[in-house]
Amino acid sequence: MRSEGGGDEVDFQGKARFDRRAVRVDDAQRLLLEAVRPLAAESVPLWSCGGRYPAGHAYATADWPPFDRSGLDGYAVRAADIAQATPERPVPLRVVDAIAAGQVSAAIVEPGTAVRIMTGAAVPEGADAVVMLEQTADAPAAGPGDRAAVLVKQPVAPGRNIAPRGEEFRGGSEVARPGERLRPGHIALLGTFGYAELSVVRRPRVAIFATGTELLPIEAPLKPGRIRDSNSSMVAALVADAGCEPLPYGRLTDDPEMIRSALSAAFREADAVVTTGGVSVGDCDIMAVLLRRFKNASGSGGEADEYRRGAATAASVNVGSNGTASPSAGTAGESEWYGAPQAGGEWSGSLLFDKVAMRPGSPTSAALVNGKPLFALSGNPGACYVGFELFVRPTLLHMQGSSDPLPRSVTAELAAAVTKGSPHERFVRAKLFERGGRLYGDPLAFGQSSMMASLPGANALLRIPAGREGAEAGTLVQTIVLP
Repeated sequence: MRSEGGGDEVDFQGKARFDRRAVRVDDAQRLLLEAVRPLAAESVPLWSCGGRYPAGHAYATADWPPFDRSGLDGYAVRAADIAQATPERPVPLRVVDAIAAGQVSAAIVEPGTAVRIMTGAAVPEGADAVVMLEQTADAPAAGPGDRAAVLVKQPVAPGRNIAPRGEEFRGGSEVARPGERLRPGHIALLGTFGYAELSVVRRPRVAIFATGTELLPIEAPLKPGRIRDSNSSMVAALVADAGCEPLPYGRLTDDPEMIRSALSAAFREADAVVTTGGVSVGDCDIMAVLLRRFKNASGSGGEADEYRRGAATAASVNVGSNGTASPSAGTAGESEWYGAPQAGGEWSGSLLFDKVAMRPGSPTSAALVNGKPLFALSGNPGACYVGFELFVRPTLLHMQGSSDPLPRSVTAELAAAVTKGSPHERFVRAKLFERGGRLYGDPLAFGQSSMMASLPGANALLRIPAGREGAEAGTLVQTIVLP
């Protein structure tokens, strides 16, 4: 392409498009988790806290149970009174009161007496055990005006069928902590201790859009050379599954000005941005151009900086609103488009990585823009899916306050051979199952990065080490368990 002034030809990405240095998957994950922090806290009703992460510690506000509580329907008794009871020679006790849950008896259980009690009711004073209803029988009153009696047919040990005060929790003990995902059981505990609202980490809002002139709306009929945009909906579903709020921006053509405008709006509205497509080395891979400028603008130290120093510098270009490229030497237009950090600029960004030593999805890239993560995933559905699970989900969980955001791994035995070798570690979609006390991973068919048929059935990713031969059946491999 030539500039309007008739200057020398400018390659949109230049030879630098091929000059990326791959980082390992584990290092890419670490760079992302080190780059972001949990979002601010907000107070929400307890019923909506499921799946959220507490912003602080929550403690028991009282002993639990708060009183000695009956564990079943029966009679509160003195264990010594019925120590000799048998079905053939039941022990009669005079019933002095009857109480249901929520009631407190004014009667005192004295020798030879009992109180009829329901599950959850407070055990009356003097009783040290509860005998279940099925081990008793009604007895007629001794005479007119006398109280009813009960026949106890089995002995019980002291303390039997009574939940003593403070058995589960003592006041002040911890019931929820930061970094721990709140499950329905936590919600029950918090409600028990009076937490009508809870301070939790805010859910990230995640902007999503797919790039590519070839993309059609889902509802559109197919056209020659065109495909429907399935990635946007898939990523939105994955974002929601990760506990975040998806903001679908839709499809973007390979138009620099359109992408610039969409990214600007996305970073104003969202806490993170996910794009699909445009990250490879093709002439129209706009996201790759953007990310190279972040690489040149980056100035942080550490391993990421060492990685950046090892990569060649891209040709400097300015992208105009008409999508043409022309030479540039740090103009304001370049700053607005590429996000070079300077006073008054719209963006400030730094590249974290623009290639990962993995298959599928090696062009997967990430940057930090205005302090917010930008994930540039492959446009191939399989590679997009894998990139989300390896990099986007852990980062979003970390932003929500999770103390353990990385995917869970197990060791599984290959149920079938993975015959295809790779210069990089491969993440193969698989069905994880248990048989005879052993875990197996069965590689699924249609596993290429552009293929979608195996996505619904995959519940794991097999980590196949780099090599020419793949891995034989029976090999033990590290396996990522998908949510």
